[in-house]
Amino acid sequence: MAEEPALLHLIHTSPDPNSAVSHLTSALLRRVSPTPSTFHALFRRLSSSPSAARRHLPRLIGLLLRLRLHCEEDVALSAIKALSRASMPDEALRAFQSMELVFGCRPGIRSHNALLDAFVRAGSWDRAESFFQYFTTTVGVSPNLQSFNVLIRGLCDRGETHKAVRLLESMRVRGIHPDKISYSTVMDGLLKKGELFEVMDLFDEMLERGVVADVVCYNVLIDGFFKRRDFDKAKMVWKRLLKAGPSIAPNLITYNIMLSGLCKLGKLREAMKLWIWLGESRLKPDPVAYCTMIHGLSSTGDVDGALRVYSEMVKEGVDPDIATCNSLLDGFCKSGRLKEGLGFWESMKSTENYSVVSYNILIKGLFSGGKAKEAILVWEWLKTRERRCHPDRTTYGVLIHGLCECGCIGKALEVLKEVEGSFELDVVAYSSMINGLCNEGNMDEAVHIFDEMGKHGCRPNARTYNILINGFLRASRMEDSIRTFNDMVRNGCVPSVITYNTLVNGLCKAERFIEASNFVREMVGRGLKPDLITYSSLMDGICRDKKLNIALEIWNQVHDKGLFKPDVVMYNTLIHGLCSVSRVEEALQIRSEMICRDCIPDLVTYNILMDGLYKERDCEKASQIWTDMLEAGLKPDIISYNIVFNGLCSSNKISEALVFLDDALKRGVLPSSITWFILVRAVLRSTLILSF
Repeated sequence: MAEEPALLHLIHTSPDPNSAVSHLTSALLRRVSPTPSTFHALFRRLSSSPSAARRHLPRLIGLLLRLRLHCEEDVALSAIKALSRASMPDEALRAFQSMELVFGCRPGIRSHNALLDAFVRAGSWDRAESFFQYFTTTVGVSPNLQSFNVLIRGLCDRGETHKAVRLLESMRVRGIHPDKISYSTVMDGLLKKGELFEVMDLFDEMLERGVVADVVCYNVLIDGFFKRRDFDKAKMVWKRLLKAGPSIAPNLITYNIMLSGLCKLGKLREAMKLWIWLGESRLKPDPVAYCTMIHGLSSTGDVDGALRVYSEMVKEGVDPDIATCNSLLDGFCKSGRLKEGLGFWESMKSTENYSVVSYNILIKGLFSGGKAKEAILVWEWLKTRERRCHPDRTTYGVLIHGLCECGCIGKALEVLKEVEGSFELDVVAYSSMINGLCNEGNMDEAVHIFDEMGKHGCRPNARTYNILINGFLRASRMEDSIRTFNDMVRNGCVPSVITYNTLVNGLCKAERFIEASNFVREMVGRGLKPDLITYSSLMDGICRDKKLNIALEIWNQVHDKGLFKPDVVMYNTLIHGLCSVSRVEEALQIRSEMICRDCIPDLVTYNILMDGLYKERDCEKASQIWTDMLEAGLKPDIISYNIVFNGLCSSNKISEALVFLDDALKRGVLPSSITWFILVRAVLRSTLILSF
């Protein structure tokens, strides 16, 4: 027994659990008899390492059984807890059932709670509830506050928050008062499900029942509301925390939650106020707080603000981590300040404070800034000379996308084929490559890459299909685009609004209006809401097909149902359609409606109306439209003047047309070849008529 204290010391001071177990093995070889304290210490060490626990616990429990030691419940409890944390619920159940045989003690409430926790951690929900019901009826053992809290956690993890709320009620019936852990667990579950009003009711109930909320409860609420993007409620809870009393005050975690939430919602002014307040408080910003502010400011384009916070961080002796440096580097790149970004990159390199993510940010920034050669040089350095990190699939995705965007399709294809066999490229890389090939009109190679993508285990997403469908449409391969759409649906990829809009637009341009309408109906049938682009494409096609009554039905449907607010392009489409079938009065009514609905007519609107009126030989109203256009502050272009010239000359008003020619020259609008053709033809025609 003299060696027992030394063995315990070795177990406690071992660098890892595996080493601790090896000390026991060595002691057994020296015929040193372990005591319950030995096993207790080992079980506690194994709790911190699930992999070591799975490897050693069954053997240690078997050894304990052979030794027939009489242990306190604490020893059995530490074994069950270690099995629980290693996700070994079956072994935990066997240890619980054989406690008297293996450990020489009977299970108490703590052991019951430990087994319940094992079931909850492993996601064995039915067993957890059954076991809870079992030991609530077992003589001599009654569930306590911890028992209920474990089950409440399990129910909330499972998403059964209403059942967890009912469990709070049953606790009170049993005379057990829920504590702040009980309430905060249920509130967190309710927040994750978006049940915001129920959360506040429960919080108020907690306070009314005399349960003092600590700062953790407030943090749970504030974090939950921010995750649901509910700024008002998060701010309300923050204010209640500030008024809660001297014993409860925001901690650094609270500030970090607030700063993160405000930055993610784009409320940088409020975030900066809070940052100043934090600096003036007794608390000191930690690396998380600095990183949050720098990321928030950089992502919204306030790189100067981010740089000031970074300088303050360095001045205060807080070492920036890689994530912080990456945020600032990303800010420099996205704001186009590449020179400063490259300087900052050099400082990151000199302090070895970078990762492959840093490389990815820099390469993307260089491509976006039009510096493709520099981006390729950085990539080649990473690929051939960098020792601290290696390219990942994001790197290749960024590289291929950048090369395609700058027109280096051949180089992008070369990179893709180089890494395809040895590296799992993601859907972003393949989609970028397919998009680049489609933009070049190389549809056969795009289809080949699409097929290779599937062979390499990368499933195309909606964006990939959309790119291919659009590519076929631009190449006038309508049947291939429809076939690709059908493949998309058959392969379980759900078409998006963009998919349908692409097809509807393509079909309308091909004058296949019935099929376009059918796709819109199918779109609605799938629960997708047609948007402005959908209806604009459809309206344009129907108007070009001269089916204006159908176009007006769709127009009225858009207005009556309030589907969206039509823009000036959609108004112009309908006005042009009406004018093209000599329904100019209705077109003028649409213009009046347009103004009433706060959609400002543009130059195209006035040009269409003037053209329609002149074709109807209504020069007086056309002249009024010209006046309205000038009063609206619009400047006529050569198209406007040519419409007037053609309209007046067609009505034999050549002298008035020449007055407008003089007006055009005074306004600095130069006549085009069309202008001279209209005027010369009109003069010649009038000369011929006079000579005849």
